[in-house]
Amino acid sequence: MAFVTGLLLIDAPASALNNLGNIPGERLDNTSGVKVIRTKENQTYPYVSAQAFRYWLRTTAQQRVEGWKAAPIYREEKIAYTDSNPIMWWDDDLFGYMRAPKKATKEQQAAGTAQQRETEVVEPITRVSPFRVSTLVSIAPVNITNDFGVMARHEGNPVPHEHQLYRTTLQGLFSLDLHACGTFLYRNKAGYRNLDAVRTALAQEQHLEHLEGEKAYRLPLEERVRRVQGLFEALALLEGGAKQALHYTDVAPAFCLLAVTRGGNHIFGHLIGAKQGQPEIKREALREALVTMQDEILSPLYVGWTRGYLDEQRALFEEDLASFSERPILIRHPRDAYRAFIADLAKAENASWLN
Repeated sequence: MAFVTGLLLIDAPASALNNLGNIPGERLDNTSGVKVIRTKENQTYPYVSAQAFRYWLRTTAQQRVEGWKAAPIYREEKIAYTDSNPIMWWDDDLFGYMRAPKKATKEQQAAGTAQQRETEVVEPITRVSPFRVSTLVSIAPVNITNDFGVMARHEGNPVPHEHQLYRTTLQGLFSLDLHACGTFLYRNKAGYRNLDAVRTALAQEQHLEHLEGEKAYRLPLEERVRRVQGLFEALALLEGGAKQALHYTDVAPAFCLLAVTRGGNHIFGHLIGAKQGQPEIKREALREALVTMQDEILSPLYVGWTRGYLDEQRALFEEDLASFSERPILIRHPRDAYRAFIADLAKAENASWLN
């Protein structure tokens, strides 16, 4: 099976992209903090949770990608869930779901969007997300800054408030199981039943390809390609993050790297280091990965690098390109790198990536 294996860097010059609410014990009751990892050496690494990143990506896809079909969301007293129908909805397909049968009231059936009512669930169904992403973690420890402010646009005493921010580069790893995209299992096994009887009947009505050996139904290749292209178009246009009114931060990757590989292990996970708090692209580590894993790499290496970001390292990287690997290496702006992959995905000779 083939996977898209990649990493990305987000430049956060003065940011608070994922917060944890008020911090007990601070000098002000309304001091809001950022999410951090603290080590036993008392070092502090800011992070953005995978849940937050996936929310940015899903929202960007829904708002910016033409033709994206987002699943309606339904809310009950203590839970919320999507329609959990991967045949119809692209994000249910690519991001997974978990649902249990429950008799819905007429009001719940009418909830969500006016155009689409909730698809009935008659058996527990689960879909493991084909798209996987790590927590986005600072490449180096940082000192957290506390910013003090006041609300003073009223008569009387000002109201003080305080919040945390940081300056760093966040690194995230991602992987996409291309075979799983648009392929839906009906195995009677926990975690492997993507389709219940209702969804299986829908797959048969729409004449999806039946993979009897896998106990699965699969969308046509063109539809599967279109969904993956939409996901990477969203990555190219990524928007989101907390405290944007105060610390406007472009969360679209300043650097990214990806390739199609045979397995799901991340072969590029150790390419980024830190030197004096700044990212360091380890060219020797990349060369080793490309040489050692050359039989596992099925595509060109797509490198996205924004000019103006680590320009000195980019010049050295470009000088070394010829010595990295016999496989083509494309280095472009991150949006163009993602779109180069999107274009290659649609080529007939690369259909095996999804099969």
